[in-house]
Amino acid sequence: MPPTSLELSTLGHRIRHQRVSQGLTLDELGELVGVAGSQLSLIENGKREPKLSLLQSIASATGVEVTDLLSPEPPNRRAALEIELERAQSSSIFRQLGIPAVRVTKGIPDETIESVLGLHRELQRREREAIATPEEARRANTELRLRMRDGDNYLGEIEQLAEKQLKAAGHVSGALTHRTVSIMAEQLGFELLYVSDLPHSARSVTDLEHGRIYLPPASIPGGHGLRSMALQAMAHRLLGHQRPTDYADFLEQRLEINYFAACALMPEAASVAFLTQAKRDRNLAVEDFRDAFGVTHEAAGMRMTNLLTKHLGIRLHFLRADGAGAISRVYENDDLPLPHDVTGSVEGQILCRKWSARSAFSEQNRTTEHHQYTDTPVGTFWCSTQTGSTADGEFSITVGVPFDDAKWFRGRETQKRAVSTCPDESCCRRPPAEVRDRWQGKAWPSARVHMQMFSPLPRGAFPGVDDNEVYAFLDRHAQG
Repeated sequence: MPPTSLELSTLGHRIRHQRVSQGLTLDELGELVGVAGSQLSLIENGKREPKLSLLQSIASATGVEVTDLLSPEPPNRRAALEIELERAQSSSIFRQLGIPAVRVTKGIPDETIESVLGLHRELQRREREAIATPEEARRANTELRLRMRDGDNYLGEIEQLAEKQLKAAGHVSGALTHRTVSIMAEQLGFELLYVSDLPHSARSVTDLEHGRIYLPPASIPGGHGLRSMALQAMAHRLLGHQRPTDYADFLEQRLEINYFAACALMPEAASVAFLTQAKRDRNLAVEDFRDAFGVTHEAAGMRMTNLLTKHLGIRLHFLRADGAGAISRVYENDDLPLPHDVTGSVEGQILCRKWSARSAFSEQNRTTEHHQYTDTPVGTFWCSTQTGSTADGEFSITVGVPFDDAKWFRGRETQKRAVSTCPDESCCRRPPAEVRDRWQGKAWPSARVHMQMFSPLPRGAFPGVDDNEVYAFLDRHAQG
């Protein structure tokens, strides 16, 4: 993986420290290693990654080892202060204030930098204090998301397990049938039963004693088909899950069962073959992948995050957002500048109005995918967005890639283009000055109270599930 901005900044400081220690100017060191002093300046300021051969030359010219330059530790206290300030001033919390960053020069004393850092630390502390009771859950969810990002959202062992189970059940190709899902359950010693009196707090219930998996009689809203729910219930047994020990464990188990279900509905070998051919044809599209395997648009888009980077070398992002632009599900490994809070949590954050995940709601034709290029502070992204609605309201599903990879996707010829400067609030959150001046102090909106703000984190080993209701249900059916 490419180095982070923090790693490049630390490397630059260590190179500068060694150069100054040897009494060399940028031009003098540049002459020794065969590059212009201006190029070295970009490297020392963390703006450019040097090649290994150049690093070796710099190390030789300054009398140190390459490992000394690559050390993750700042070379001195001043460098540590500058790096911390750089990180603080690049945070979304600071950038939302809309005030200019402090430019560090040689003449600024250490005490001044420490004073500014003190203000940043207090800003961070106050932001953390504003987080409500579910902070632990949000942190756990963020840690899990980042861990999956590091692995390109790919879980090889579960992929292999799903392929093995499908082969044992006789599945060869095409959409997975309900009959094949039933065979998979039977091979695990379970019978699938469809009942109309499932506990309201549970999507399915597994009776381990009698070998039964209870499911609703029809698909429930939101795209969670019966096949997927049955596969998720089976996955707990196949993956050897025990009762969750904490909320982080619960989240990880939920991710794994969802992943297994996706692997079974869209098997790796067949999916990769389909996507590879579509890439060759420069005709990748979520809707084609969806229709080929008989799944929902959301399931197909999310499955592409498991496979495109691992097998086709394409980095991408996935977003599910509601009609107000709030993120409910997200994945990215293409550096899309997502909004996040002080903990790094993305879920619940409001997307920029300029992004296609929100602008697609204003399209007249809502039955087809909406394509758009969006210029952001970190680069241009191409996105494909499909909108839909449930009993809970509107939602959008977006899959997108950096500009250079748009060439593989259908819809790349779109002329729709937007410019987003978020998290700068002047982009789409702060009203124009003339409108603000006209109405400030003359309006009093009645705010809609979001009751989830006051809801405690669901308790229990299976958060939100009413054990009394579940056990009464099992008693009722065990006696029937």
